[in-house]
Amino acid sequence: MRTHIVWDWNGTLLSDMAAVVGASNAAFATVGIAPMTLEEYRAQYEIPIPRFYERLMGRMPSQAEWLALDDAFHVKYTELFPACGLTPGVEALLEGWTAAGRSQSVLSMYEHAKLVPAVDAFGLTRHFLRVDGRRGAAGGRKAGELAAHLDALGGGVDRGRTVLIGDAADDAEAALSAGIKSVLYTGGSHTREKLVHLGVPVVDSLAEAVAVAEELAG
Repeated sequence: MRTHIVWDWNGTLLSDMAAVVGASNAAFATVGIAPMTLEEYRAQYEIPIPRFYERLMGRMPSQAEWLALDDAFHVKYTELFPACGLTPGVEALLEGWTAAGRSQSVLSMYEHAKLVPAVDAFGLTRHFLRVDGRRGAAGGRKAGELAAHLDALGGGVDRGRTVLIGDAADDAEAALSAGIKSVLYTGGSHTREKLVHLGVPVVDSLAEAVAVAEELAG
């Protein structure tokens, strides 16, 4: 069986943290939360997202507030998305992994109907067995989506040789629940300090992430 990588999209393959913070600040404005810098955001962010807002507001947002927060975020993110690019080196890493006869896929909590054309627009779809985005409600956790993604990949992928590469604590927790390994990248939504206690490898580049994934699955 080949080693398989499940890639996260936002904050991992896609370098979109500036857009995420800009969109978050637009959302914060709807409930009177002060805007954050990138580093402040990375130090505070957590999933599930309603808990993130609860900590910032001092209480759980109401349903109406949650809907306003989520809508404001996505409107602003859509506006800022065209300025986003791939994380440096992504194309070469994906090409190299494919050329070596290994397989890969994408699983993101970005809405499925938006993720698929976004991945395709960067010319990356050909590298992946599957590209799956969130099909359920916004703001939740990745574990359920990962389980469905792995089931859809089927028996052609050995879970014992599958590694998720992502940028959030939720990625590691989802991988643990699915019985696969994970590597976390520090260039996305969390600071290194928020990742190192999770008991999985933490790296500062996607090239390192791929090398470690190969070791873990070997």
